[in-house]
Amino acid sequence: MKYLSGQSNYDKFPHIEVKGFDSDATHGWQSIVKQIEQRIVGQNKHILVIDTYHGVNHNEILDQLVAPLSPRVVIRTDDAKYSEQCIFAMLERNITDDRVFGVLAPHKLGEFFDQEKLQSLQDKVKQVVSGLVVIIGHGARLVSEGDTFVYADLARWEIQQRFRRGELGNWGAENYDEDLLRKYKRSFFIEWRVFDRYKAKLLPKVDFLLDTNTALQPNLITGQALMAGLKQATTQPFRLVPFFDPGVWGGQWMKEVCDLDKEKANYAWCFDCVPEENSLLLKFGDVVVEIPSQNLVLTQAKALLGENVHARFGAEFPIRFDFLDTMEGQHLSLQVHPLTEYIQNEFGMHYTQDESYYMLETGEKASVYLGTKSGIDPDDMMDDLYAAQRGEKAFDDERFINQFPAKKHDHFLIPAGTIHCSGSDSMVLEISATPYIFTFKLWDWDRLGLDGLPRPVHLDHGKEVIQWDRDTQWCQEHLVNAITPIAHGDGWREEKTGLHEREFIETRRHWFSKPVTHKTEGTVNVLNLVEGKEAIILSPDNEFEPFVVHYAETFVIPAYIDTYVIQPYGESEGKEIATIKAFVRG
Repeated sequence: MKYLSGQSNYDKFPHIEVKGFDSDATHGWQSIVKQIEQRIVGQNKHILVIDTYHGVNHNEILDQLVAPLSPRVVIRTDDAKYSEQCIFAMLERNITDDRVFGVLAPHKLGEFFDQEKLQSLQDKVKQVVSGLVVIIGHGARLVSEGDTFVYADLARWEIQQRFRRGELGNWGAENYDEDLLRKYKRSFFIEWRVFDRYKAKLLPKVDFLLDTNTALQPNLITGQALMAGLKQATTQPFRLVPFFDPGVWGGQWMKEVCDLDKEKANYAWCFDCVPEENSLLLKFGDVVVEIPSQNLVLTQAKALLGENVHARFGAEFPIRFDFLDTMEGQHLSLQVHPLTEYIQNEFGMHYTQDESYYMLETGEKASVYLGTKSGIDPDDMMDDLYAAQRGEKAFDDERFINQFPAKKHDHFLIPAGTIHCSGSDSMVLEISATPYIFTFKLWDWDRLGLDGLPRPVHLDHGKEVIQWDRDTQWCQEHLVNAITPIAHGDGWREEKTGLHEREFIETRRHWFSKPVTHKTEGTVNVLNLVEGKEAIILSPDNEFEPFVVHYAETFVIPAYIDTYVIQPYGESEGKEIATIKAFVRG
């Protein structure tokens, strides 16, 4: 099937070109060694601290950076870490026995170290009279502030790839071969939280940030350049680096539209704007540095999110845009998301995953499963689901669940507690709140995952949160194309498309053939070009350079920007195109 009239122009590697710091970036180990040597030469004693995020390859740093520097003493902080058994005992309540869900950990990184051993490492540093002392590892800054401070970072998506390849276990665990879902769960609920809390305080203090995402191809930037790049990101439109993944239900649309590997069987997901997971590319001259986009949220929360959103969510980006591709594929799993009080009480999250499906493309028989049919007995439905889970029968979805036909540009609203899933032959732009891991699968059409294992089903959780009053009539009235005209002008019109009043995200669609002016109202805006080949974003006061976006690309307008203009560009000039915008309601 053909989905584009021409060639794909989707940019898979968007970057921010940081101004004024071209000489502050270095590529390759040989050049990085020379850069660090300049800090050391001529000093009687120098302490080099190399603190690391979980997953960073310490052996590569030791071989390629530390060894050429010929240190007098090398101290590895993991020598002071508690044993795996001790750490597990500390975290058992957070890890849980569940394959998917844990409980958010409140711990600080220092809690995972034996304080006597840590003190011994500190004393060892003080005892060295001259020469180079290198402290390397997780929590290295706990041993000494040092004379030169390097933070070695790693993106979450790369961590997940290392999990899959069996190269990496969870921090404090030798679980290299454990089930991928369990390793991801432990990262999501524990170590990423712990390491981000620790890193947030350190990033403004680093002398250098080391990008270790590509083996043997590191990049180094000065701390000053890092902070300048992050600050610049809050003053202009930007995109995150999307990543794509196959799935049992995956489709073919993204292969063509996003110009992906045609040899792959399918692509199911694309995280196009999930700052907790995506990367941000900062370009300094010829050097492109990859950092976790979460670094931007941690260090520039107010300018990025706005005062009101920051006051409500802290250093968390609350809006997620991603793709779910079932074109020429299969149904998603039938699922439900927890209510706010349930996610707070069970998992320690303070808000839940409300969401919506915006249809970028549909086949002739596309549909969305949404809500329960009017008049059903909840006990009958749960009995049927449990029987299906036991393998006694297939779940009778036609008896219990609404199936609404879907066409391109339809918008289906899915407040937490509403049973839902996208059917086959649909291309969904999912607009949602960020706690994306909290999906309670109810029925998965008798499928196995790509790992050959049954995909986890969580009926015991699901039955506690299903809102049975969201029946056929209620969904039709409140959740299917609840579109209201808002305003119009010369060559443009604005529509409110959701989300439901229980959800904190507002969405607006603009159709336009001429320039249309947007106001952020002091809150971060997230948009996607849902119709049209290209558009350009302009500053009426020339506060940022023109920014071009292409079909299906998600882009962020920081709250720092007051006013911006979007208009058709290139092949789209003179044609009606469309964006959908999401922001947090005031």
